Amino acid sequence: MQISRRSMLVAAGASALTLPATQALAQKAEFTYKYANNLPVTHPMNLRAKEMTDAIRTETNGRVDIQLFPNNQLGSDTDMLSQLRSGGIEFFTLSGLILSTLVPATSISGIGFAFPDYDAVWRAMDGDLGAYIRAQISKAGLVAMDKIWDNGFRQITSSSKPILSPADLKGFKIRVPVSPLWTSMFKAFDAAPASINFGEVYSALQTKVVEGQENPLAIIATAKLYEVQKYCSMTNHMWDGFWFLSNRKAWERLPKDLQTIVAKHINAAGLKERADVAELNASLQKDLASKGMLFNQPKTQAFREQLQKAGFYGEWKAKYGDEAWGILEAASGKLA
Repeated sequence: MQISRRSMLVAAGASALTLPATQALAQKAEFTYKYANNLPVTHPMNLRAKEMTDAIRTETNGRVDIQLFPNNQLGSDTDMLSQLRSGGIEFFTLSGLILSTLVPATSISGIGFAFPDYDAVWRAMDGDLGAYIRAQISKAGLVAMDKIWDNGFRQITSSSKPILSPADLKGFKIRVPVSPLWTSMFKAFDAAPASINFGEVYSALQTKVVEGQENPLAIIATAKLYEVQKYCSMTNHMWDGFWFLSNRKAWERLPKDLQTIVAKHINAAGLKERADVAELNASLQKDLASKGMLFNQPKTQAFREQLQKAGFYGEWKAKYGDEAWGILEAASGKLA
């Protein structure tokens, strides 16, 4: 299945996510599971997830029916994580940086300016660092699929001014996800970070509760944040991905043959979504500029030096421990 940039962004994508509950297959399914996420229906994650759930339903002969609930339909990230742990939902995709409120090690992949490019990201996340993080997630009673899905390198947007250097972040009111690592990093820049769930970001920007936010271009586009933000600084300050998580008891209820089929299609969809996001990001700057966003390319070395000066890397190395930090630096190069 080839997903064009247009199909990712147009509202017509919403129709592809009609829930299958009324289909005959769903009526006879042995396992009807809910999969929730926080992204708009037109994001590559949900387009690939629809393809994935159809393939799972077909290959299991209707025994497994996974119903999609995109765009925070079942609550905020923190709400859905709680539901996942209790068994209220069976599958959930969540940023490792937000999952760190439960499993601290999962935020290590989001350390500021750790990865220079995607080659370094996938070398780490499909290798030793990803394996280490999945083992920590397992200890919390959740199952993480082998392939992490891409969210992307994050950029800083603003309604008030371009961010050209670390000095421009001093006192800057910026929305960050509910995660200690984000708050710590932007405090190291002397900014004023506010932890706000994603479902409330647009309104917080619109009402000037915060001046700016930071997200990958694909989310800036699909969530229409360009409507309430004027400037975009291509900082690439963090890479962020989505772990595809399952409630352990729900996962273990599936017979081994069904687990194999479900995992195969989830991981395959994750790899396709990675390619989709890469393709989308390659063209989005031009698209967003046509909608009025003004872009700039700051020199990131000054930002990294500010983090070192503020003790950010040393602080987080101590929190994660030498083993985890050593695995990170094997992929990223020396940080602290």
